[in-house]
Amino acid sequence: MIRLVVFDLDGTLVDSSRDLAAATNALLSDLGAEPLAQDVVVSFVGEGAAVLVRRALEHAGLDPETPEALSRFLAHYDRCLLDTTRPYPGMVETVTAIAATRRVAILTNKPAAATRRILEGLSLDVLFRDVIGGDSPHGRKPNPAGLLALAARAAVTPAETLLVGDSPVDFETARRAGTQVCLARYGFGFRFGDGVLRGDERVIDRAIDLLEVV
Repeated sequence: MIRLVVFDLDGTLVDSSRDLAAATNALLSDLGAEPLAQDVVVSFVGEGAAVLVRRALEHAGLDPETPEALSRFLAHYDRCLLDTTRPYPGMVETVTAIAATRRVAILTNKPAAATRRILEGLSLDVLFRDVIGGDSPHGRKPNPAGLLALAARAAVTPAETLLVGDSPVDFETARRAGTQVCLARYGFGFRFGDGVLRGDERVIDRAIDLLEVV
């Protein structure tokens, strides 16, 4: 029985693609580079802001170790992170229904402060009893420490925990932690090569489909 449902944030709970692309391109503009297409930027998302920035700079032909690039990106993102970011269709209703009978939490590689601003700005914070960001002492996904910590705090076993995510990073995190996993095909991080999926994971095309999994 699933007793804890842990959600990834970007590409799973909310569509933040346009704001992430806007902040990234603002940084590139600062550095004299041309903007990148939105789908290119979101292909870099999933392993934390530092990785996103390094990949974007390298793709734009800039030094990926440019001093203060990360802090400048975060400053841009802080100004626009709620401009267009919204929950995926049906997500609020789905999480509300799950939270009525099970514990729900968030595990993201996004910094905790930005995560909480998004949750509060979208009135989602009241639904989640626990949140771990990518700048916590548990490290970033696919390190399973954060997921295991959420399970321990909820007093449940990994086998009773379901991680809902959209990317190979989420998939690997669940596998390392020994939890169940559900992958959101609608998310912008859903990129899996042949032979990666084992067949025992769940895949959903809409937020509301998660109710059948849980």
